[in-house]
Amino acid sequence: MPIGDSIETRASWVAAIAAVAILSIAYGAPLVAVVGLRLIAEDLGSARAVPALASSLAYVGSGAGGILMGLLVPRLGMRRVVCIGAVCVALGMALAAGGQEWQLLLGYGVLVGVFGTGALFAPLITYVSLWFDRRRGSALALVSSGQYVAAVLWPALLERGIAAWGWQATMLAFGGFCAVTILPVALLVLRPAPLALPNAGPGREPQAGERVLGLHPNLTQGLICLAGFLCCIPMAMPAAHLVAFCGDLGIAASRGALMLSVTMACAFLARQFWGALGDRIGGLRTATIGNVCQTIGMALFLVTQDEAGLFLVAAIYGLGFGGITPSYALAVRGLFPAGQAHWRVPLIFFTSLCGMATGSWLAGYLYDATGAYAVAWQAGIFANLLNLGILLPLALRPGQRPGARLVAA
Repeated sequence: MPIGDSIETRASWVAAIAAVAILSIAYGAPLVAVVGLRLIAEDLGSARAVPALASSLAYVGSGAGGILMGLLVPRLGMRRVVCIGAVCVALGMALAAGGQEWQLLLGYGVLVGVFGTGALFAPLITYVSLWFDRRRGSALALVSSGQYVAAVLWPALLERGIAAWGWQATMLAFGGFCAVTILPVALLVLRPAPLALPNAGPGREPQAGERVLGLHPNLTQGLICLAGFLCCIPMAMPAAHLVAFCGDLGIAASRGALMLSVTMACAFLARQFWGALGDRIGGLRTATIGNVCQTIGMALFLVTQDEAGLFLVAAIYGLGFGGITPSYALAVRGLFPAGQAHWRVPLIFFTSLCGMATGSWLAGYLYDATGAYAVAWQAGIFANLLNLGILLPLALRPGQRPGARLVAA
């Protein structure tokens, strides 16, 4: 039962852990294209921009699907929406393994993206946010870390699978694995979140029509979305191209995959710190600090070429960017009414994932144009500086609130 005016119970953490488990499995699917990028490009007889575009379309599809599937959650329930997502991830991987460019792009963009992870990431984060009030930032940081758990767990295993059986068989096998593991978790664990009602007093939920940070609510939302788009351009570049970057430097693919795992492991650990910080100082201020750290990490990729140095830079980079994305979700939940969460939270993830898609594709395009990744890293730094130009003025405005206080009906 809730304690005092808090809706948090043991069931809140069960819901959060289930969401982490689901995302940790599902987000291994896009990593097959990342780890196998060079081999996929060679087998299809295409430029690296093609498999990079596939992962980009998965990001865009996931963001757009988050809005669509988020609107379906009130009608179908979280359990059914997650089941749809699990089945579509499996179908998308089967289509992508067909061996044609259009199958790769359609499988990743529509099935894995829109109807697959789109039914999982933003809807699950919104769902978990309705189970928490006091430690919402920590909970959102934990749940959104599912992507990082996937990036720690799967790259080395996928690299071995691709080396042994090829990328197509690995896609088929992993798609089936997603379906048979996610469906039982959804059916057995997920249940309706507690109904959230606004409190009175200084910690109350904001009401519809109120100005947000002194601006029209939709203008504030738009600026946060633009900031999220810009910061995710550089965020996606090392995530999508680190293994290929290492290959160009003569570093084995297995070491590059391990380096990517190190990056995401550090991001996962750091995200828990950033989430706790967000509970204290608010989402926008936490996102601003994280973006400063990400800019520094991108700059370090420009000046590091040896394997040992790149392992260190990968770790530093992961520590920096780990808490940025959930901080935007925390800010939106604290600044806008709870009744608008089902579309405002997916919207920020849509624009952020569009930024990830742009960054993944742009790095591949700039590599194909220049034969190196240096210009891509420079473009990422520039995008991050633009982000800070938008985010910093918002973070300094009065009216920052760590989160909204809720009570159970």
